[in-house]
Amino acid sequence: MPLAPRCIESRSTDPYTNLAIEACLMGSVKPGEPVLYLWQNERTVVIGRNQCATAECDVERLEREGGHLARRRSGGGAVYHDLGNLCFTFVTTPEEYDQSAQTGVILDAVRALGIDAQRTGRNDLVVGDGRKFSGHAYQHTGTASCHHGTIMVAVDVDALGRYLTVSPEKLQSKGVRSVRSRVTNLCALDPTLTVEDLKDALRSAFATVMGSPVTDEDEGALDQAELARERQRFASHAWLYRGERRLAQSYKGRFDWGSVRVDLTCEDGVIRDLVVFSDGLDAERIDAVAQLLIGSRCTVEELEGRLCEGGLADAMAKDIARLAAGQSGRPEGRQR
Repeated sequence: MPLAPRCIESRSTDPYTNLAIEACLMGSVKPGEPVLYLWQNERTVVIGRNQCATAECDVERLEREGGHLARRRSGGGAVYHDLGNLCFTFVTTPEEYDQSAQTGVILDAVRALGIDAQRTGRNDLVVGDGRKFSGHAYQHTGTASCHHGTIMVAVDVDALGRYLTVSPEKLQSKGVRSVRSRVTNLCALDPTLTVEDLKDALRSAFATVMGSPVTDEDEGALDQAELARERQRFASHAWLYRGERRLAQSYKGRFDWGSVRVDLTCEDGVIRDLVVFSDGLDAERIDAVAQLLIGSRCTVEELEGRLCEGGLADAMAKDIARLAAGQSGRPEGRQR
């Protein structure tokens, strides 16, 4: 089947609208019609699906200064958006999803603008000196696949440093002292570069990789009632602060697959309540942990067995089991 790639650009800078558009695109994608969706948010911290909002972001300061907290449906870590940042999303059917090719679109576009860029780690793109300018995350359903991320062109890095509360352990693992020292804007390498230049380069690279001209389409063609429902969900307090509640014990660790915090309450050696916060990319598996472990005896053997039976990878199951049993990681103490 010949591909008919489409490019849709949002006219909004509201994060809840833009995330809703992405959700609607995933709900309506058709075989042979891969989508490149381009969007921008004004002064927003977007956290991963399984992250703890108040641990990742100074929400009070962000909102006091006119910003927004948002939560996406994919895993990964927190990022700061402003109009110096360009967000991209590839939406395809699962059969046509090609993460390598999609990443290649971003790399080809940036290189076409004269900037050397490489992929590194689990989901980052960096410039020649190793500083990150783009982070990626992924989501898969039965009918659609999503690969999205950010590209820093001229982001206010001082604001980024004010709002994001990155853990010392994560910074240490990256070999840096602050989140600002780990990232860079593309305009630092080419002061003449604009977001519009990048949009044009992405459209061109997308057409080349897809092997077909790209059709520009309008978001107005989406189901507006569905769009309104999705926006309401993304803006809801329940979604923004999902899982946050006071539990008796808390343990925190960092592993090859990501950072994780397990909060739980045990009675007579049995887990009565549990929530997992993580920047791991496998968001659906992490979502399943609480249901798998509530009611279990709090022993490594039983916890690991339940997690493996639930489909978690062996390494992730072992790490979370040991953490929940208090045998690894750093205890956070009783939550107040």
